Amino acid sequence: MRLRSGTFACCCVLLEALGVALFLRGFFPLPVRSLPRREARSGPPAEPAPPGAGVSSNWTKIPPPLFRKAVIVLIDALRADFVFGSKGKQFMPYVTQLVDKGTSHSFIAEAKPPTVTMPRIKALMTGSLPGFIDIIMNLNSSALLEDNLIWQAKTAGKRIIFYGDDTWVKLFPKYFVEYDGTTSFFVSDFTEVDNNVTRHLDTVLKREDWDILILHYLGLDHIGHISGSNSPLVGPKLQEMDKILKKIHLSLLSKEGEASLPNLLVVCSDHGMSKTGSHGGSSEEEVHTPLLFVSSAFTKRSGSLKQPELVQQIDLAATLAIGLGLPISRNSIGNLILPVIEGKTMREQLRFLHLNGFQLIQLLQANVPAYEKDPGFEHFKVAEKSHGNWIRLYLEENSSEVLLNLGKKVLKQYLESLKILSSSLSKQVAQYDMYSMMVGTTIILEVLFLLLLSLPKALSSRAEFEVPLSSPLFSLMFYLICLMLCAVHIFMNNKLPAKNSAVSNSSWSELDVLILAGTLGHVLSLGASSFIEEEHQTWYFLINTLCLAVCQEICRHYFLLKESDLQFSTVLKQSVENFKETGHFKQVDVPACDSKLNKFATSAELRKGSEKWIGLASPWIILICCRLLRSLNQTGVQWAHRPDFRHWLTSSEHKAELSLLAAISLVMIFILVQRRCSLVSKIAMALGLLGIYSYRAAIGNVVFPWQQSNKDVSKGIIEARFVYVFVLGIIFTGTKDLLRPHNLPVLVFCLLIQLIMTRCIWTPLKFDAAQITIMHYWFGQAFFYFQGNSNSITTVDVSAGFVGLDNYVEIPAIFLTTFATFAGPFLWAIHLLCYLSSEGSRHSAAMGHGCFCYALIHSIPVAVYIILHVFYLPSKSCKAYA
Repeated sequence: MRLRSGTFACCCVLLEALGVALFLRGFFPLPVRSLPRREARSGPPAEPAPPGAGVSSNWTKIPPPLFRKAVIVLIDALRADFVFGSKGKQFMPYVTQLVDKGTSHSFIAEAKPPTVTMPRIKALMTGSLPGFIDIIMNLNSSALLEDNLIWQAKTAGKRIIFYGDDTWVKLFPKYFVEYDGTTSFFVSDFTEVDNNVTRHLDTVLKREDWDILILHYLGLDHIGHISGSNSPLVGPKLQEMDKILKKIHLSLLSKEGEASLPNLLVVCSDHGMSKTGSHGGSSEEEVHTPLLFVSSAFTKRSGSLKQPELVQQIDLAATLAIGLGLPISRNSIGNLILPVIEGKTMREQLRFLHLNGFQLIQLLQANVPAYEKDPGFEHFKVAEKSHGNWIRLYLEENSSEVLLNLGKKVLKQYLESLKILSSSLSKQVAQYDMYSMMVGTTIILEVLFLLLLSLPKALSSRAEFEVPLSSPLFSLMFYLICLMLCAVHIFMNNKLPAKNSAVSNSSWSELDVLILAGTLGHVLSLGASSFIEEEHQTWYFLINTLCLAVCQEICRHYFLLKESDLQFSTVLKQSVENFKETGHFKQVDVPACDSKLNKFATSAELRKGSEKWIGLASPWIILICCRLLRSLNQTGVQWAHRPDFRHWLTSSEHKAELSLLAAISLVMIFILVQRRCSLVSKIAMALGLLGIYSYRAAIGNVVFPWQQSNKDVSKGIIEARFVYVFVLGIIFTGTKDLLRPHNLPVLVFCLLIQLIMTRCIWTPLKFDAAQITIMHYWFGQAFFYFQGNSNSITTVDVSAGFVGLDNYVEIPAIFLTTFATFAGPFLWAIHLLCYLSSEGSRHSAAMGHGCFCYALIHSIPVAVYIILHVFYLPSKSCKAYA
């Protein structure tokens, strides 16, 4: 079968995507499961048997609950310093009073990545550690089938009411006796989404027909996505939450009687918020969340809290289970938070810790074959033996001082064993599907080898070759091996043309060496996590070096006189002399011809002179543009917190400067794009760009000169849809260049650099399609980071997926978010296709060469990165949940 290079490259990319999907299926860790919850469950263990004959304990039941009712208030994206820092003192006075001098226990709960909502809810209710695959599942949550606190509570006959994020309703269907869910994905809404929860409070707090009330507030998280953690909207939202918590707490206190058990108020969060307002990564601001237990059962504090103790977020499941008199979820690896039960007797405290340790031992036995050799198991057995000795002394009614000292010792032993058990289970929590990973890796490597072996024929003048297909398709692996053998057959048996017109020279230039060295250098850098975290630095260095190499090529092209130019000059001079000396042309006015020839030569020299100086300045202009873009958005991991030009622009006191920059950027976009547009497209584009500014003014990012600065902001839905209409109209009329990324100046510089490279570098210097393709790839990668993106999920701008939507629609939201994130690489890829297809003077096979090189340049880092993941898999599995 005869294939063109472009078609062959597309097939390889699809096959490689299959390999990547198989590898990710095996690589993403799946949580460890113990016995399914539907199987028969044995009763709780009895207290450790005291040593000696004739002494026994009959406490075999689950201890009674510590609290009558529990209200769990989850404030999405509530960072720890929002409660325990200066903002808490300023905007949450009632909560601050409870923390400092109230009947409460305060902690900083550490959440493990990924810090997105659905995995964190699973961690809070199951006590287990969700995997990174839950990031994808977060978009469409399904019912949670493993053992969890909600299921245990419903099984025990407790009545649960829920209001808030509908992720809970999807995870726990038919578990709530009453619920009202609100979508969490429409981030433009930070008012109604919370009012929908609060409107039920007055009614439900007066009722007695519930045992557990769960409230999930989303407004703070949406504010972070829209305008960052330093937004002026954060303060009023914290004040609103403070008033709500005050209302709930006072209502719970008023319902308590002398004979009834006390009630419990739990204030927590699923994750924190980065400095930019996003979440998903592992920065301190994202993983540290407040955890407050407020109840009249606790002793009132006498002084202000110095520094809250650090606990794990997964500890909440075990603590709430004990507090509500429920069995601990069998997949939980969390520890009981001791201060919550410190008001109970020593026997009760030891009983609670023994139940927690016994549950962890069962989970360890189900997942570790040699569990007896685990240090946590050994420590637990020692603590259990000491516990038995304490029970013997307790039943013999020994002195209280002896019991107290031994009890404290046993508590310490239990806590140490729980800590070690939890750590051991965390390391065992990731299971990898090695078969899927190896199959995916093999496919990716064979596709890479196939592309490399097919390189000579794919970049030939015809840009096509024969691919013999094997008829027996016994398995996918067999077919892939056949493809690789076919590539070897093509490489060995087909003769190359004598001269390859698609390649300028057989010898390598400095630019070719740079392209090869830069590609290999980037691939090798993937072996170090620090280089991956700061990958933007690699691409910034490569494009800067590329500009310097291009500058050298321009100097060689314009300023070094070539031998061919000397030969041409000599031939022209001889022709003129022969023309003058020929007697057959005596009637020709030779002086007039000389004058016209001299004028033509002078005009050509002037054009060539201005062209070469413009060409020489082009790389330096590009370098200046890139340096300005680096100052616009700080990215990476280590220095992402440092202030940049974006922070200065987006601050409330510089809204006028941002408005001016946005207006100039939109005008520049029109000037740069309108050259190739028809009159109708120009009008549509002008109206669309005006709509963009109107949208940003509607949501409060910029202002019109006549607009009041304190004007109420809106969602900008009408303005955004106005833009979409004109963008669609422009696309239908043939214009491909009007694409709208998040940062308007980034788009301006992108279009400007593309124009400079096209007019002053690629066309006059006649670079081949392979070189141009790799340059487009490099600049596309660099512009991904110029947008402010990084290799951390925290920089994904979720708010871009809701522009123009008044409710959550999955497909448009996913498309808009993806496009906004990868606008830089997408713009450069589209420009590459447009450039290669519009160059009439270029070889007819240029498009095929470009597609093939683009597929190859993407396949190399993918293959190497996956190999490195397989190589470092043992260390990653140990560090993933440490």
